Amino acid sequence: MPPKPANPPPLKAGDLVRLTRAASPQFVRPITVRIIRELTDRHTYHGWAWIEAYELGPDGEARAKRELFVLREGVGLLTSGPTTRRSTRRDSVRPGR
Repeated sequence: MPPKPANPPPLKAGDLVRLTRAASPQFVRPITVRIIRELTDRHTYHGWAWIEAYELGPDGEARAKRELFVLREGVGLLTSGPTTRRSTRRDSVRPGR
């Protein structure tokens, strides 16, 4: 009998994850989300989970709050998120002028 795969770690608030087709067929285009919480009060199939998360845009800013049904084994935990590009705008008027 082959060994059982290890259970993926629980998803917790603040985790940054990449969701692809490995997590669910709905993710034809991969998305990056920040976990708000895992919805443990909902009954699911073994290995699946409901999560509440913020979908992040390419700039790392939250774009939409979503509830998603995902295969836990297919959720890709990221170590860092999209980089946020902040403009460093300088005033064109100098003080004293």
